[in-house]
Amino acid sequence: MKQLEIAAGTKPEPDGDRKGNADIAPLRKRRLTGELYERDGKVEILLAELAALPRDELIGRAAITKRSDPGYVPSECLVYFIRASRHDNNEAWFERLYRILMERVLRSVPKSESSDGKTESLTRSVVRDKVFSRFVEILSADRASYVDKLDFFEVRFDGAVASLRRDAQEQAWRDENRSKPLEYDEESGELAAEVEAAAGVHDPFAASDFDDPFYRSRLDAAIETLPPEQIRIIYMLQEGFPIDSKEPDVMTIAKALGRSEKTIRTYRDKAIAALRLAMADGGQQ
Repeated sequence: MKQLEIAAGTKPEPDGDRKGNADIAPLRKRRLTGELYERDGKVEILLAELAALPRDELIGRAAITKRSDPGYVPSECLVYFIRASRHDNNEAWFERLYRILMERVLRSVPKSESSDGKTESLTRSVVRDKVFSRFVEILSADRASYVDKLDFFEVRFDGAVASLRRDAQEQAWRDENRSKPLEYDEESGELAAEVEAAAGVHDPFAASDFDDPFYRSRLDAAIETLPPEQIRIIYMLQEGFPIDSKEPDVMTIAKALGRSEKTIRTYRDKAIAALRLAMADGGQQ
């Protein structure tokens, strides 16, 4: 594996020049000029130092939020260790790193609530949803196979998130008007009875033809018509994230989205009902 990484990355330097960085895999994305992306030199040195720490100590430092703190770990480093964790077969380690990084992502975009907490901006909410879901999508894909789009986050994390934010702002109006929301009781938050009746008991993810490429294509298209937060919940459920957990170190959907367990379950139920209707309209049994 190391030979493959070296072949895809920069030309190896003499051992005396690398100063302990030999185990830090180079990035693979190339610029338009053909040059490989490179991390900041200070980040490269810090990665080698952090890699030698016990994991609990690394997590402790990663939890530091004040950038001026001498022990602060840059987000570029967190992205590197999360990507490297795909070779460890250790989901607990991944979840601890993931939880910290996603909190940083959410802190980097404006909150949807006003400063007094009494009002909420739909546009800012959509932007937060799109930034989060897009980053989760890239990160999830990278766990299956190296995605060079994520290299930018190891080079300049804040700039990469800002780019996602600009894209989200440009498309926010499309998301707000992409589909008519399902009707539900304003007081209880439950789906309207007629919607539940129309949806039936069919689970679109447990259908006998779920493995059929055509069915999956239609289901994916139906998912994309959901409101942003429901899309994010569906994707996280597909990735195996629990809605809630009594274990403090387990990354859950409720924690990631900053919502209550009840709210997440309500949104999930609305999303499943909408997908049932969409798939039923397509003539599937």
